[in-house]
Parts: sequence; structure tokens; C-alpha cells
Amino acid sequence: MQFQKTPGWLDWYQGPSKPKFQLPAGAVDAHCHVFGPGEEFPFAPERKYTPCDASKHQLFALRDQLGFARNVIVQATCHGADNRAMVDALLHSDGKARGVATVRRSVTDEELQAMHDAGVRGVRFNFVKRLVDFTPKDELMEIASRIARFGWHVVIYFEAVDLPELWDFFTGLPTTVVVDHMGRPDVSKPLDGPEFELFLKFMRDNPNVWSKVSCPERLSLTGPKALDGEQAAYRDVVPFARRVVEEFPDRVLWGTDWPHPNLKDHMPDDGLLVDFIPHIAPTAELQHKLLVANPMRLYWPEETQEA
Repeated sequence: MQFQKTPGWLDWYQGPSKPKFQLPAGAVDAHCHVFGPGEEFPFAPERKYTPCDASKHQLFALRDQLGFARNVIVQATCHGADNRAMVDALLHSDGKARGVATVRRSVTDEELQAMHDAGVRGVRFNFVKRLVDFTPKDELMEIASRIARFGWHVVIYFEAVDLPELWDFFTGLPTTVVVDHMGRPDVSKPLDGPEFELFLKFMRDNPNVWSKVSCPERLSLTGPKALDGEQAAYRDVVPFARRVVEEFPDRVLWGTDWPHPNLKDHMPDDGLLVDFIPHIAPTAELQHKLLVANPMRLYWPEETQEA
């Protein structure tokens, strides 16, 4: 099937640089996506955007170029609850990828088991209204209860302003909960202001809550952008991400977010994005937890337990 990209769509950065930051051995890119290819894995009819193709082969080439050992592939909203592209990538990863799916209430236990066997270890609940249609919270809670039996976790994507109204639902989830991109803080507001303090309280009060400290290219308002060799990109995001890493070193993850869906004004060089990491995790110990120990414990626990 032929698909026409959303007008103005920015394709991912071709020929990313080699990072200057040396990733620790076994590093995991814990948040990335595959799109299609649309001719093989059609995009969902209910999608809010139509992306470029971004195949498993291109993702794995990027993994090797940047120096990561593994990926966690998160179901993209443009594929809805049709997880075939993501699962296909897992099955072709030689065990180097795990997945986070999107499922509906109608999913069968057999389908969940098949996804588990392929490497899925979580489901994503998206509360960003411009990306998805509303799903009743009772349906989401039912799904969370069913996937808990598999030892899966729930990934939640929301914007900072919506945390108060979602608090009770989030704190009632029966699994580990992973927040995408620090709950998208407004980095023009104070680091110690009420909005970000509420997010930190959310993590302090709920030891089952983790956070990805990823996507500075989405959160930054003043840059500079990760382009043209910039070694200190997205400086306005650094204090927020570093605060989370230093306060919750055992509950943080990082990922590229490749191929960066729905970016509007620029497409970052992924090599320079990797060079953002030592600004938010300044010590070797913090870097190892962020990039190796934490994602391995969450996504490959069987290897962690053997070690």
C-alpha cells in the first residue's frame, strides 16, 4: 500500500556522526521506533500522522553506528494496536531487542503470550491528546492487570500539565510504571517550580515509577540543536534530566527516540544526541546505571539474574 507522508514531515537524519562519548559496553537504546515500511506493514487507519518509512534494518544499522548493544522498540502511534512491525523487528534482532506494545481490551491471552515470546515486555498508554483518541481508564486498568501476569510494565506518555488529573490512575497501576520523557516538562519554568516538583514527588512517593530522561530535542526551547558538531546541545533541558538521574539513579532509562516522529523544526544528528548523555549523567557509575544496569534489569531480567 502506498502512503503519502504528512505534509512538512521531517525524515530522520541521514549519516549520523559517530558519538564522541564512549558508551559503556552493553548500552541499551531504551526508546526507539520502527515505521512500516508501509508497503509491508500498513499504517493504522485511525493514525493522526503518516510518517516516513523507518525499517528494522535501518534501526539496527543506527544501533551499530552509535555503539549501542541493544534496543527497546516502542510501538508507534501511527501503527495503532497493530504491533506486527514492532514484533517483526524483535524477531529479526537476534535477541538484541525487546518491545513495548499497544493493545486493546480485545487482545487474547494467546496473543499476549505470542508477543511475550517475541520479546515484548510492556504496554504503552498514551495520554497525549493530539496523538491518540481517548481510551477509558477502566479499559486501561483491565489491560494493566492482565499484562502484570506476564511480568510486563506499563509505559505512560503524558504532558506535565495533565499529571494532576492522571495522578490517581497512575498510582493505581499494579505494575512497574515507566514515564516517557520525564512527563514532558516545560523547561521554561523553574527547575524547583511546582510543576516539575510535582513530577519529582510522583517518583519519590511511588518507588515503582521509573522515568526516561530522553527527548531533549522535543523539550528544548532555546537549544542549541544537536547539529553541526554541537557538543552541548539542548542546554535548557540538562538541569531537569540531571536532577532525575541524580535523585533516582536506579529508575532511569535513556533512548534516542529514533526516527523522531512529529518533530517540527529540525531533525537531530543522533550521534550528537548520544553526546548529550554525559551532561545529564556525569559519572561513569551513573552512565552505567542509566544505559546498562537499569534497562537490563527491566527488559532482560533473566540475564541479570544469571550474572
